[in-house]
Amino acid sequence: MGNKKNVRNQREGKDELVQLVSNVNRADDVDLNRRAFIKATAGMSIALGLATIPFSIRAAIGMEEDDDAKEIIALDELPRGKSATFYYPEESDPALLIHTKSGELLAYNSACTHLMCPVFYESEKEELVCPCHKGYFDLKSGHPTAGPPQRELPRIDVEVRNGVVYAVGRQVRHG
Repeated sequence: MGNKKNVRNQREGKDELVQLVSNVNRADDVDLNRRAFIKATAGMSIALGLATIPFSIRAAIGMEEDDDAKEIIALDELPRGKSATFYYPEESDPALLIHTKSGELLAYNSACTHLMCPVFYESEKEELVCPCHKGYFDLKSGHPTAGPPQRELPRIDVEVRNGVVYAVGRQVRHG
């Protein structure tokens, strides 16, 4: 034991280096090097950049998206102080169009923000009511005024065109 040094970290010869690289295939090494990786990355970046050019041009010249307005009801079919149910933006999203006593048109998604119960227009008090848990919402803003709801109702933008009311957008607000 006296003269034998710890030989674990010492080289025994050239054969040891050959053993370290014997599992590397030279053809694979050439195909998978840094230069090939950078070329592939640069090529993908250029391809993705070119793919966005039509959208950039469309935005730069101000082309608008297709009109996604949805017809709700003829204005003369909805008297002041009444409401009408419709679905927007999808057929599974119930909404409420209200023609206030003052003549204003307001629209909200009519699923309560508490537990998704239906919300109704109470014309005598000019407020929106969820009867499930006695939730009340302000008619002008959709913000909760009483009960368990904590978030406002999503507002739907409406327009009147040639005597017909259309839903033209949706505002999901938080705050």
